[in-house]
Amino acid sequence: MEEYKTLIGAALFIGLVIGANFIMYAIARGATRTGGGGFLETVAKALTANPSKKKDEMEELRRSVRELTKNGDDAEKQPE
Repeated sequence: MEEYKTLIGAALFIGLVIGANFIMYAIARGATRTGGGGFLETVAKALTANPSKKKDEMEELRRSVRELTKNGDDAEKQPE
Protein backbone atom coordinates (compact mmCIF):
# COMPACT_ATOMS: atom_id res chain seq x y z
CA MET A 1 0.00 0.00 0.00
CA GLU A 2 2.80 2.38 0.92
CA GLU A 3 4.50 1.59 -2.37
CA TYR A 4 1.47 2.77 -4.36
CA LYS A 5 1.30 6.05 -2.47
CA THR A 6 4.95 6.69 -3.31
CA LEU A 7 4.35 5.94 -6.99
CA ILE A 8 1.27 8.17 -7.08
CA GLY A 9 3.23 10.99 -5.40
CA ALA A 10 6.12 10.61 -7.84
CA ALA A 11 3.72 10.58 -10.81
CA LEU A 12 1.97 13.73 -9.55
CA PHE A 13 5.31 15.48 -9.04
CA ILE A 14 6.51 14.55 -12.54
CA GLY A 15 3.17 15.68 -13.98
CA LEU A 16 3.42 19.03 -12.20
CA VAL A 17 6.98 19.60 -13.46
CA ILE A 18 6.04 18.73 -17.04
CA GLY A 19 2.90 20.88 -16.83
CA ALA A 20 4.83 23.86 -15.46
CA ASN A 21 7.44 23.52 -18.22
CA PHE A 22 4.73 23.39 -20.87
CA ILE A 23 3.04 26.50 -19.46
CA MET A 24 6.34 28.42 -19.36
CA TYR A 25 7.10 27.36 -22.92
CA ALA A 26 3.68 28.55 -24.07
CA ILE A 27 4.13 31.91 -22.33
CA ALA A 28 7.59 32.46 -23.80
CA ARG A 29 6.47 31.38 -27.26
CA GLY A 30 3.46 33.69 -27.17
CA ALA A 31 5.57 36.62 -25.98
CA THR A 32 7.93 36.27 -28.92
CA ARG A 33 5.17 36.07 -31.53
CA THR A 34 3.76 39.57 -31.00
CA GLY A 35 4.94 41.03 -34.31
CA GLY A 36 4.25 38.01 -36.43
CA GLY A 37 7.98 37.49 -37.02
CA GLY A 38 9.99 34.45 -36.15
CA PHE A 39 11.52 33.71 -32.79
CA LEU A 40 15.07 34.76 -33.70
CA GLU A 41 13.88 37.94 -35.44
CA THR A 42 11.93 39.05 -32.39
CA VAL A 43 14.82 38.29 -30.03
CA ALA A 44 17.25 40.18 -32.28
CA LYS A 45 14.96 43.23 -32.33
CA ALA A 46 14.67 43.14 -28.56
CA LEU A 47 18.44 42.95 -28.07
CA THR A 48 19.46 45.72 -30.49
CA ALA A 49 19.48 49.25 -29.15
CA ASN A 50 17.27 51.92 -30.68
CA PRO A 51 19.64 54.05 -32.85
CA SER A 52 17.89 57.36 -32.10
CA LYS A 53 17.97 56.72 -28.35
CA LYS A 54 21.65 55.81 -28.56
CA LYS A 55 22.34 59.02 -30.52
CA ASP A 56 20.48 61.12 -27.93
CA GLU A 57 22.47 59.54 -25.11
CA MET A 58 25.76 60.29 -26.89
CA GLU A 59 24.71 63.90 -27.48
CA GLU A 60 23.84 64.27 -23.80
CA LEU A 61 27.24 62.83 -22.87
CA ARG A 62 29.04 65.28 -25.19
CA ARG A 63 27.10 68.19 -23.70
CA SER A 64 28.00 67.09 -20.17
CA VAL A 65 31.68 66.76 -21.08
CA ARG A 66 31.67 70.25 -22.63
CA GLU A 67 30.08 71.72 -19.50
CA LEU A 68 32.54 69.97 -17.22
CA THR A 69 35.58 71.01 -19.24
CA LYS A 70 34.26 74.57 -19.44
CA ASN A 71 33.73 74.65 -15.68
CA GLY A 72 37.19 73.15 -15.16
CA ASP A 73 38.78 75.84 -17.37
CA ASP A 74 36.95 78.57 -15.44
CA ALA A 75 38.19 77.18 -12.13
CA GLU A 76 41.79 77.08 -13.38
CA LYS A 77 41.70 80.71 -14.56
CA GLN A 78 40.48 82.08 -11.22
CA PRO A 79 43.31 82.88 -8.77
CA GLU A 80 43.03 81.37 -5.34
